[in-house]
Amino acid sequence: MKQRFLLALLLLLTLLGLGACMCVGAGGVGWPDWSTAGGQAIFDLRLNRVLAGFVVGAALACSGVMLQALLRNPLADPYVLGVSSGAALGAAVVILTGCTAWHVLVLPGNAFLFALGTLALVYLLASEGGSPSIYGLLLSGVIVSSMCSSLLLLLVALAPVEGLHSVMWWMLGDLQVYSRPFLKVSAALIGVGCGAIWFLARDLNALTLGREMAHHLGVRTRLMIGLGLAIATLTTALAVSLAGLIGFVGLVVPHAMRAVFGPDHRRLIPVSALAGGLFLALCDTLARTVMAPVEIPVGVVTALVGGPFFLSLLRNRRKRGMLE
Repeated sequence: MKQRFLLALLLLLTLLGLGACMCVGAGGVGWPDWSTAGGQAIFDLRLNRVLAGFVVGAALACSGVMLQALLRNPLADPYVLGVSSGAALGAAVVILTGCTAWHVLVLPGNAFLFALGTLALVYLLASEGGSPSIYGLLLSGVIVSSMCSSLLLLLVALAPVEGLHSVMWWMLGDLQVYSRPFLKVSAALIGVGCGAIWFLARDLNALTLGREMAHHLGVRTRLMIGLGLAIATLTTALAVSLAGLIGFVGLVVPHAMRAVFGPDHRRLIPVSALAGGLFLALCDTLARTVMAPVEIPVGVVTALVGGPFFLSLLRNRRKRGMLE
């Protein structure tokens, strides 16, 4: 009964929060006037931005839940493990070479390939000499992420001046989507990815007990881990191709929802999707209004929230001796 009440409360807060984001702009609080062309344009821009924030936040939160369950690592996150940086590198290659005009799926497709390669490299480095440890995954993720970021900066440095500002802004997280068809395609694919993650919830529950126990419960662990990593990577790549580098959503939101709704992934995944979408939409609203008319990249806001949370979590778990 309590869980149902909390779920209903989360749904209500999500609807109210998204509605509030639609009403808040750089000029103040108020609903855009549809009777004028300018008001309609403002409404469309805000709608695209709020929808993009919700979709990207849900994608990153669900990917974080999946990675934490598969790796049995409470600190796993697409950003921390370098998946987001790899996807950003792949997307930047497409943007800076002008290949986005070829097809709407070129950008997310290349981001997925680079993200998958990055995750494979992180796992390979962390597995050197045996099964990967939490420290090994974190260290490998930081190293590979730094390499991808350096390559990304090299591409930006070699790029022509035209459009350089927009690319730099995208690297810091940008939810301003000007192409409604791209938003629709990305949202549909992200919805499929989140749905696939929820479909695997029972197997994720088994995997949290350990690979051997999951195998005895009938889970094909190798297939499940490979499939799960691919789905989480694809979902992250879609989010990055849509909004750029936005960190820590996949770390903060799953932990908060797990504390409220418990560890059952059949419930944890959908509530994390709702909370992640609401969290990022609110962060974006704060980013575009707190210093108006100057706008802060939304990735900066999530980093300011998630960075201290990550350090606190790392410190607490180290004290308990759970990172070896």
